[in-house]
Amino acid sequence: MSVMPAAFIGHGNPMNALERNRYTEAWRAFGRSVPRPRAILVVSAHWYVHATAVTTMPRPRTIHDFFGFPRELFDVRYEAPGLPGLHEEVADLVSPTWVGADLDSWGIDHGTWSVLLHAFPEADVPVVQLSINALKPVDYHLQLGAALAPLREDGVLVIGSGNVVHNLAGVSRAMPDAGFDWARRFDEAATELMRADPAAVGRLDGHRDFDLAVPTPDHFLPLLYVAGMAGATGTTADVLVNGYTYGSLSMTAFTVGMDPPRSDGPGFAAPLPDEPPPDGANI
Repeated sequence: MSVMPAAFIGHGNPMNALERNRYTEAWRAFGRSVPRPRAILVVSAHWYVHATAVTTMPRPRTIHDFFGFPRELFDVRYEAPGLPGLHEEVADLVSPTWVGADLDSWGIDHGTWSVLLHAFPEADVPVVQLSINALKPVDYHLQLGAALAPLREDGVLVIGSGNVVHNLAGVSRAMPDAGFDWARRFDEAATELMRADPAAVGRLDGHRDFDLAVPTPDHFLPLLYVAGMAGATGTTADVLVNGYTYGSLSMTAFTVGMDPPRSDGPGFAAPLPDEPPPDGANI
């Protein structure tokens, strides 16, 4: 069984599921570059609840956890199988931390399928999601990621899906492929730490731009799981692709344990809908 890499993907706008741009091309290149996984375990920003749990249904449903987008996005189905037995493996690794078994409440949300549609378009690799426990501090998520590192040696590809910078209130349509100065500073600080000392990423809550870059923690916390895995194995991360969209979102993606394919060319991200997403649109 090949040792799997791990990755953090800045997933951005759900419309990336349907678009071909330099970010989605990098996700495709990543999927082609990794050994075939036994399973994919995804920590998605969009399963942010008051518990730590793993999906255990054999056929997880496709969740369209957003609104205000075109009908064609709601028609997307990503019908990968689940792997119920992975719950026990995760629970054993992180013991005595409690991990619930989710039989039917969740499935595969757009933080997962918008990326996997490109990286693993055949949907033939089992997909399991690990929830983000909103009640826990930063160190909990780093430590949980570190505890999960042995999964890589057993053929499990671990992906964190969120955004290093994610401030929907700050979206500017005048900046379709650029970032505000504060967004760039924070994203660059995160990149520097991931390349040098991933275990220190948890200290970014002291960065001067943290409150603007991370007004809510849901999209930032998936990065900590990948940082924890890297720290546990004494490795650092490489940049898969980077860039900014609409001023206040960064699209940076990192890999651990592989030479990343690079996506070159001018910054480009999929357009948002004609109107700004309403509050709670959950992108």
